[in-house]
Amino acid sequence: MPRVTVVPVSVSVAIGCVLSAVSSAATWTDTPVARLEALALIESLNAEILSSSSATLTLERWCRDHALADPPQILAHRVDVPAAQPSAEVRSDLQVSSADPVRYRRVELTCGARELSVAENWYVPSRLTPEMNRLLDETQTPFGKVVLPLKPHRETLGVQRLWSPLPAGWERMRNAASTAIPDAAGAAPPLNIPAALFEHRAVLYTEAHVAIAEVREVYQRDLLDFPEPRIADAARAGP
Repeated sequence: MPRVTVVPVSVSVAIGCVLSAVSSAATWTDTPVARLEALALIESLNAEILSSSSATLTLERWCRDHALADPPQILAHRVDVPAAQPSAEVRSDLQVSSADPVRYRRVELTCGARELSVAENWYVPSRLTPEMNRLLDETQTPFGKVVLPLKPHRETLGVQRLWSPLPAGWERMRNAASTAIPDAAGAAPPLNIPAALFEHRAVLYTEAHVAIAEVREVYQRDLLDFPEPRIADAARAGP
């Protein structure tokens, strides 16, 4: 059985408070309903990735369904940083010895102009084909698409929530209205969303259950870069 660690976020501010080191998402307003909608979307995407065999294909569907770019294509932009050597734990997860080559790749996964995820990847080149290694070295093809011929599947090692739109214990609060200050016209201010929403660690295996890579993925606020949902309008519209 895979080991899964879920780390909850403890948020000590009331609904509507501005978190530190955040940027505004101008299309969302800071209201309790908007925060509930953001939470529902984050948790839905989190569950979809956890239940999928490919995070890349899941992000591509998300990009398409929410009209984030046309065409809704995921590209991997290599980040030029020194290679992070695999730890003993990573080598153990990949079932390789200290002498076996393990390559490192850090990329930003984008859909159009939007950055959806920042991913670190330690992979075993000897378990991929020469063409797969060439694509990883020379192109912007995401790892998940490169290894599709191997019929990969993921086993999650850990999940960490990096931001929660609602504070811990919100369900026990009374009269927890937004503390955000409305503007002169009485409108709610923009909702401030931090850069990183949640993080996954996983091992990718071939169809024959041979480990080929370990990934660390940090999912970004651009995943919510579309007009704020209007749940009240949807409810009035009915089925």
